[in-house]
Amino acid sequence: MSTRTSYILYIFFSCLFFSCGEQEKKDVEKPVAAEEKKSAQLQSWASKPQKEILDWLNKVTDSTSSDFIPVKDRIAVFDNDGTLWPEQPWPNQLQFAFDYIRAKKDDHPEWQKDQFLKEISEGNYSGLSKAGVPGVFKAVNASHTAMSEKEFSEAVRKWLDTATNQKFNKKYDALVYQPMLELLELLREHDFKTFIVSGGGADFMRVFTEEVYGIPPYQVIGSYGEVDFEIKDGEPVINKIEGDVYFDDKEAKPKAIHRFIGKRPVFVGGNSDGDQAMMEYASASNYNTMCVLLYHTDDDREYAYDTKTLSGHLETALEKAKEKNWLVINMKEDFLKIF
Repeated sequence: MSTRTSYILYIFFSCLFFSCGEQEKKDVEKPVAAEEKKSAQLQSWASKPQKEILDWLNKVTDSTSSDFIPVKDRIAVFDNDGTLWPEQPWPNQLQFAFDYIRAKKDDHPEWQKDQFLKEISEGNYSGLSKAGVPGVFKAVNASHTAMSEKEFSEAVRKWLDTATNQKFNKKYDALVYQPMLELLELLREHDFKTFIVSGGGADFMRVFTEEVYGIPPYQVIGSYGEVDFEIKDGEPVINKIEGDVYFDDKEAKPKAIHRFIGKRPVFVGGNSDGDQAMMEYASASNYNTMCVLLYHTDDDREYAYDTKTLSGHLETALEKAKEKNWLVINMKEDFLKIF
């Protein structure tokens, strides 16, 4: 064999060996790298719930698995208040209403004739518990109606840009749960379409959900009131007016999902009895579904509450979680980072 031929064969077998070695190395490293990437995407979660979510996600997105969910049916719905951001001592939208009433009280002398609104306009919230749901709706009507949809959106945006949460000394849209943001992103990376289904006002949430959560306005379902349409000075205008309110809570949530999404979700994130009905709705799917129930247990980093609360009552859903094997997240233990 000539020296030239020997050299060529040497180069050939060296390259073949090197290539095979590199391919074998890549084949070994690929799954590890993928797993590391997935773990990093839920880096603010404790290992146990992180594993449960990743295991479920791997099964339902594996086309060879009996638990596979086609992309067209990968619908994930999330409550907002108490699930994606705090809802204590009352929902942020109610704080917006209170701040609006205080700022506009001189323009509305009629509010002074109502004891509850008068107190709110003075920054006195002591009567809120006694006023209950009727009082909440009274404050919402005062701050959300008799204006155009554009004017309302601008008022919400101004409030988000200027108002500060007193406990955390941060703007309200900066106080979102980091673990839930990671979860939303992870689901979307696996071709899930993410929706909000909340008792909060749809028009209120649509101002910030795309920027904060990556969820566009047309995937936001919430409570809504009456509106009308008119041509004003040659421009088409949607006006918010007083009237009946669709309160998107409890049994109203699966109804709203049916009306506005048209498909049963396979993933639900919630935190209260108000989310139980849509979790049961999802659990009845033919697919392998997952429901994640946040349990607020961290009074140092956020709040600790369950039954004695104006918003976010958690009792029957906690019991149902045991029966249905829903994933209960103890926020003190399972959220390595809150905001």
